[in-house]
Amino acid sequence: MNVKWMPWLLAGCMPLAHAELLKDAQWQAWLDAGKTAELGRAAQLRAKAQSDDDQSTIALALVALDDNDPSRIEASIATLQACVEKRPQAACSYALGRVYGQQAMTASVFKMPGLATKTKEQFLKAVELDPALFEARSVLTQFYLMAPSFAGGGVDKAKALITDVQARQPEQARLLRAMVAVHDKDWTTAERELQSTKPGADRTLARELRGQWTRLGLEYVEQKNFPKAQAAFEWVQREHPTHAAGAYGMGRLLIETGKYDEAIQALERARGLEGSERMPIDHRLGQALLAKGDKAAARVALERFVQNKRANPRNVEEARKLLGTLA
Repeated sequence: MNVKWMPWLLAGCMPLAHAELLKDAQWQAWLDAGKTAELGRAAQLRAKAQSDDDQSTIALALVALDDNDPSRIEASIATLQACVEKRPQAACSYALGRVYGQQAMTASVFKMPGLATKTKEQFLKAVELDPALFEARSVLTQFYLMAPSFAGGGVDKAKALITDVQARQPEQARLLRAMVAVHDKDWTTAERELQSTKPGADRTLARELRGQWTRLGLEYVEQKNFPKAQAAFEWVQREHPTHAAGAYGMGRLLIETGKYDEAIQALERARGLEGSERMPIDHRLGQALLAKGDKAAARVALERFVQNKRANPRNVEEARKLLGTLA
């Protein structure tokens, strides 16, 4: 069964509202920056001292998801379920939904529908428990947009989530409308909504806005609308200079336009920025080096990429095929 509609694993584009998933400011900062090794160590220490600590439960589940470690992901279910059942809170339901969703990606055709249902139920519960938790509302919107009707999807349901939040949090509503517009391939509306979104001090909205501009830029690359793509990636680089998304997107654009030397420079720069491990940077770097004729350097980049546990399986498959041509 095709599960490409399941959206919560889209690398680089998924958000992790002033409501935060983690109450500890340092923990949330580590999560925002993708520093999951530091977060995992701190959460492990707290969990040893207090086995029923919900914050460490949530943090360890998110770290396991980020590391794409099936055994740790499975192990997180029992403690997350205890949190959901005994001490209901939005962050636990959100994390449990993410766990079910990731498991569904590799489940059999018999188990996948049930896991998809559990995913949706937990995201719904998270939104009900804390309407301000944008991570939950965002991923539930994506579920509705991408899932087929038999799995509970529907554009009308996504639009209802927008209507529900419009009066209280109009900036969230703008971003959600941009998601719907991208789904509908209404690029003009998507760009207008993104341009009008003002996240202010809301870090979650800022991350989501960065992700949506990146996604739109990549859509423009696919359409060969290179001026629009360049403008989108320049915005990301200007507003988020320490994050890899803008440089990565620019590298993709430069590959498509045959500017391989500049693409390599952009991708090498992206490798040193935060969030880089969640993006297929080495895959694209290998492509650019191969296009230049540097097979030895291309092999190094591609072999490094296929060892990245966080990599999207589709990109890994493509990278392996490229490596096969170098044999």
